[in-house]
Formats: sequence, C-alpha cells, structure tokens
Amino acid sequence: MATLRGLRETPRHLLVCEKSNFGHDKSRHRHLVETHYHNYKVSFLIPECGILSKELKNLVMETGPYYFVKNLPLYELITHEFINTFVKKGSCYALTYNTNIDEDNTVALLPNGKLILSLDKDTYEETGLQGRPSQYSGRKIMKFSTEESVMMSYFSKYQIQEQQPKVAVSTLRDLQCPVLQSGELRGEAEASCSAPELFDWLGAVFCGVDPNNEPNNFISTYCCPQPSTVVEKAYLCTVTGFIVAEKICILLEQLCHYFDEPKLAPWVTLSVQGFADSPVSWRESEHGFQKGGEHLYTFVIFNNLDYWLQMAVGANDDCPP
Repeated sequence: MATLRGLRETPRHLLVCEKSNFGHDKSRHRHLVETHYHNYKVSFLIPECGILSKELKNLVMETGPYYFVKNLPLYELITHEFINTFVKKGSCYALTYNTNIDEDNTVALLPNGKLILSLDKDTYEETGLQGRPSQYSGRKIMKFSTEESVMMSYFSKYQIQEQQPKVAVSTLRDLQCPVLQSGELRGEAEASCSAPELFDWLGAVFCGVDPNNEPNNFISTYCCPQPSTVVEKAYLCTVTGFIVAEKICILLEQLCHYFDEPKLAPWVTLSVQGFADSPVSWRESEHGFQKGGEHLYTFVIFNNLDYWLQMAVGANDDCPP
C-alpha cells in the first residue's frame, strides 16, 4: 500500500524565480544559458504575433545538425587525438542516449573538457576510479554536437548518423494570457500574476491544454490565472533535438531585439528543457530522474528588457544556481 500511495503522489520540484534587466552589468543570463549543457527542447511564445520575422526564422532553421554515434567505446573520448580535435576547441558536447540515469551507466562530455561518469556499482569497481556515491539509486549510443565535416570523418569507422532538430510551429488563436508587470515577480492582487502562476500557465500552453476550464472538458480543469487578457493570436515555436547552449544564447539575444521596434506584445518567453537522463543539470550539479527528471529554465522578456528567470529541477536535485 505504501508503494501505491507513493505512485499517486504528485512529483515535487524546486522552482527558483528572479528578475533583472539584460542591460545590467551583473545580469547572469548568459552564464546561466552557457552552463546548462544538454538541451533537447527549446520553445518560444510571442503574443500578438502571427508571422515569424526572417531573422528568427533563420535562427530556428540553423540550430542543427547533431550526430548519433552507435556502439562508441568510452576510451575514444580520452584519446589524445579526440582531445586535440574536439575538446581543446571548447565546444564539444556529448551524452549517452537511451539510458536511464537512475539505473544505467551514463556519460556526459561538457564543453569545458570534463567527462562526467555516472556508473553502477559493478562498473565503478571495475574501473578503479576514485569517485563519490551518487545521491540517486538506481545501448551505449553517444549523442554529439560539433562541426559537421570533422565529426562525420572522425567517427567514420563507427555507425554515425546526422540528425536535424525537429521544428513545430503553430498560431494560437484567442489565447487567454496572464497579465504581468515586470517589476512584480510575486504579482499584485487584482493587478498582475506571479512568476509561479506564469510557470504553470506556460506548461499548459506547451502541452496544448485548454486553459479556459470549460464545464464539458473532462481532460483538464486548469484555468488561466487572473487577471488575464485575450490576445487575438500568438506564435508558438518548438525545436526538439540536441541543442547546444551557444545556439540558445543567440536565440535569446534575437528575442531581446524583437522589441527594437514597437510591438503590441508586452512580453515574450523562451523556455529550455534539458535531457531528463543527463547526469548533470547546471554546471556539474548532479541530476537524477526518480519521478520526473526535469531540469529547465524560462526567460520572460519584457518590452523594456527587464526579464524574469525561472529555473526548475526535481526535488532531490541541488537548488538551481
């Protein structure tokens, strides 16, 4: 019975919210993006927008490619040739694919040159390495992202496949959106919604949940937080694949330039989700799956270049940076 009760429990998460301005000297937006290494989904939502600008459209189409290398032995990642060809350039990311972080051996290569090994007990003892116990209990395919021609030629003796991220776009009609004030992170009664309320609302939008709480809707009883406003149309774009931090930095910068000219939209959002079975979330903070495996962040970019930053991980992970 205890097991059944545990399955019914809603997974907890840690949510950290803060606000700043992209023009502030101490703004840490770029550092946060650069140290969230293994990303599989990027979504942005632009209210009062029906057609994407040429600049944003080009960026979306240029987020790839990335590569699958099958049956790659781990020693290939510590050879002098690999280190000189990829690691020393400081822009190579790799992650084992289709492995469960709480059960299987998992490996991640960070762009700073560090190799993270999350090993089961038997493998750890066989390696003879010095490490520390994981705080979590619990088909070696490596997934890379780096230069196209070099990667294909370097791993030509293995089964290597080039992949392109998948892009999904939609125009949401008559979307009920929460009212936000950039200076009120906690919201203000009857005047604006809070950052946690927006976080829940965005999750509903990205999942295609109708936030109107219609009486005949048996799937969801969720409703948009109040106060709210209805926008005639909103543009939603989602890119799924292996997306490196450098590409996300460029996309974030371009979204900031969206307000260079007057727009009807008071804000836009950029949300990034990490691989659920990555051994790390931010920097070298250990990550586990357990009931959810989430580690993600969202920027809410206001037309005065203030921003809200929301970071979320599972309840057993370290607090986001």
